[in-house]
Amino acid sequence: MSSRLIAGIVAGICGTFFLGYCIYFDRKRRSDPMFKQKLVEKRREANQAQKDASLEEMKNRVPDRKDAAAVQQFFLEEVQQGEDLLAQGDFEQAVKHLTNAVVVCSQPQQLLQVFHSTLPEHVFQMLVESLNNIQNTATQKSEDGDSLD
Repeated sequence: MSSRLIAGIVAGICGTFFLGYCIYFDRKRRSDPMFKQKLVEKRREANQAQKDASLEEMKNRVPDRKDAAAVQQFFLEEVQQGEDLLAQGDFEQAVKHLTNAVVVCSQPQQLLQVFHSTLPEHVFQMLVESLNNIQNTATQKSEDGDSLD
Protein backbone atom coordinates (compact mmCIF):
# COMPACT_ATOMS: atom_id res chain seq x y z
CA MET A 1 0.00 0.00 0.00
CA SER A 2 1.22 3.42 -0.80
CA SER A 3 1.57 6.20 1.73
CA ARG A 4 -0.99 8.34 -0.15
CA LEU A 5 -3.61 5.62 0.16
CA ILE A 6 -2.93 5.19 3.88
CA ALA A 7 -3.08 8.96 4.41
CA GLY A 8 -6.41 9.09 2.55
CA ILE A 9 -7.86 6.26 4.65
CA VAL A 10 -6.68 7.91 7.89
CA ALA A 11 -8.14 11.26 6.79
CA GLY A 12 -11.45 9.57 5.93
CA ILE A 13 -11.62 7.84 9.30
CA CYS A 14 -10.75 11.06 11.15
CA GLY A 15 -13.36 12.96 9.17
CA THR A 16 -15.99 10.33 9.97
CA PHE A 17 -15.16 10.45 13.68
CA PHE A 18 -15.32 14.26 13.67
CA LEU A 19 -18.69 14.24 11.89
CA GLY A 20 -20.02 11.68 14.40
CA TYR A 21 -18.72 13.83 17.26
CA CYS A 22 -20.52 16.89 15.87
CA ILE A 23 -23.79 15.00 15.39
CA TYR A 24 -23.63 13.48 18.89
CA PHE A 25 -23.11 16.80 20.66
CA ASP A 26 -25.66 18.60 18.49
CA ARG A 27 -28.31 16.04 19.48
CA LYS A 28 -27.24 16.29 23.10
CA ARG A 29 -27.49 20.09 22.97
CA ARG A 30 -30.91 20.06 21.29
CA SER A 31 -32.34 17.49 23.67
CA ASP A 32 -31.49 19.72 26.64
CA PRO A 33 -34.81 20.77 28.21
CA MET A 34 -33.52 24.33 28.68
CA PHE A 35 -32.25 24.66 25.07
CA LYS A 36 -35.17 26.69 23.69
CA GLN A 37 -35.34 28.89 26.77
CA LYS A 38 -31.61 29.59 26.58
CA LEU A 39 -31.89 30.29 22.85
CA VAL A 40 -34.77 32.75 23.35
CA GLU A 41 -32.91 34.48 26.18
CA LYS A 42 -29.74 34.73 24.10
CA ARG A 43 -31.67 36.26 21.18
CA ARG A 44 -33.45 38.68 23.52
CA GLU A 45 -30.12 39.83 24.98
CA ALA A 46 -28.63 40.26 21.50
CA ASN A 47 -31.67 42.26 20.37
CA GLN A 48 -31.51 44.48 23.47
CA ALA A 49 -27.77 45.01 22.96
CA GLN A 50 -28.43 46.00 19.35
CA LYS A 51 -31.11 48.50 20.42
CA ASP A 52 -28.80 49.95 23.07
CA ALA A 53 -25.97 50.25 20.54
CA SER A 54 -28.33 51.93 18.06
CA LEU A 55 -29.46 54.39 20.73
CA GLU A 56 -25.85 55.13 21.69
CA GLU A 57 -24.91 55.61 18.04
CA MET A 58 -27.77 58.03 17.52
CA LYS A 59 -26.89 59.87 20.73
CA ASN A 60 -23.32 60.28 19.49
CA ARG A 61 -24.44 61.53 16.06
CA VAL A 62 -27.07 64.02 17.21
CA PRO A 63 -25.68 67.55 17.12
CA ASP A 64 -25.86 69.96 20.01
CA ARG A 65 -29.47 71.17 20.29
CA LYS A 66 -28.29 74.74 20.86
CA ASP A 67 -26.75 74.87 17.38
CA ALA A 68 -29.86 75.35 15.22
CA ALA A 69 -27.98 75.14 11.92
CA ALA A 70 -26.36 71.82 12.85
CA VAL A 71 -29.71 70.40 14.03
CA GLN A 72 -31.39 71.50 10.81
CA GLN A 73 -28.59 70.01 8.71
CA PHE A 74 -28.81 66.73 10.64
CA PHE A 75 -32.61 66.69 10.25
CA LEU A 76 -32.43 67.24 6.48
CA GLU A 77 -29.72 64.59 6.05
CA GLU A 78 -31.71 62.02 8.01
CA VAL A 79 -34.92 62.69 6.07
CA GLN A 80 -33.02 62.48 2.77
CA GLN A 81 -31.31 59.22 3.73
CA GLY A 82 -34.67 57.83 4.87
CA GLU A 83 -36.30 58.75 1.56
CA ASP A 84 -33.43 57.24 -0.43
CA LEU A 85 -33.62 53.98 1.53
CA LEU A 86 -37.40 53.86 1.10
CA ALA A 87 -36.93 54.18 -2.66
CA GLN A 88 -34.48 51.26 -2.52
CA GLY A 89 -36.91 49.17 -0.46
CA ASP A 90 -34.77 48.99 2.69
CA PHE A 91 -37.56 49.81 5.13
CA GLU A 92 -35.72 49.00 8.38
CA GLN A 93 -32.84 51.36 7.71
CA ALA A 94 -35.22 54.00 6.35
CA VAL A 95 -37.23 53.85 9.57
CA LYS A 96 -34.06 54.31 11.62
CA HIS A 97 -33.17 57.49 9.75
CA LEU A 98 -36.71 58.83 9.84
CA THR A 99 -36.84 58.11 13.58
CA ASN A 100 -33.67 60.15 14.04
CA ALA A 101 -35.31 63.00 12.12
CA VAL A 102 -38.42 62.90 14.31
CA VAL A 103 -36.33 62.86 17.48
CA VAL A 104 -34.52 66.09 16.61
CA CYS A 105 -37.54 67.79 15.02
CA SER A 106 -38.91 70.81 16.86
CA GLN A 107 -42.49 69.88 15.90
CA PRO A 108 -42.61 66.07 15.85
CA GLN A 109 -46.42 65.78 15.80
CA GLN A 110 -46.70 67.74 12.56
CA LEU A 111 -43.87 65.73 11.03
CA LEU A 112 -45.59 62.49 12.04
CA GLN A 113 -48.80 63.70 10.37
CA VAL A 114 -46.86 64.35 7.17
CA PHE A 115 -45.22 60.92 7.39
CA HIS A 116 -48.61 59.32 8.05
CA SER A 117 -50.01 60.75 4.84
CA THR A 118 -46.94 60.05 2.69
CA LEU A 119 -45.49 56.77 3.94
CA PRO A 120 -46.94 53.32 3.30
CA GLU A 121 -48.98 52.15 6.29
CA HIS A 122 -46.59 49.34 7.32
CA VAL A 123 -43.60 51.68 7.21
CA PHE A 124 -45.45 54.27 9.30
CA GLN A 125 -46.31 51.57 11.86
CA MET A 126 -42.63 50.58 12.00
CA LEU A 127 -41.76 54.25 12.59
CA VAL A 128 -44.26 54.57 15.44
CA GLU A 129 -42.96 51.35 17.04
CA SER A 130 -39.40 52.62 16.76
CA LEU A 131 -40.33 55.90 18.43
CA ASN A 132 -42.13 53.99 21.20
CA ASN A 133 -39.05 51.81 21.73
CA ILE A 134 -36.85 54.88 22.04
CA GLN A 135 -39.27 56.48 24.46
CA ASN A 136 -39.48 53.30 26.55
CA THR A 137 -35.71 52.94 26.60
CA ALA A 138 -35.28 56.56 27.63
CA THR A 139 -37.89 56.13 30.38
CA GLN A 140 -36.18 53.00 31.68
CA LYS A 141 -32.78 54.67 31.69
CA SER A 142 -34.11 57.71 33.51
CA GLU A 143 -35.75 55.44 36.10
CA ASP A 144 -32.43 53.63 36.54
CA GLY A 145 -30.73 56.95 37.17
CA ASP A 146 -28.92 57.19 33.87
CA SER A 147 -28.99 60.42 31.93
CA LEU A 148 -29.52 60.66 28.18
CA ASP A 149 -27.30 63.74 27.96
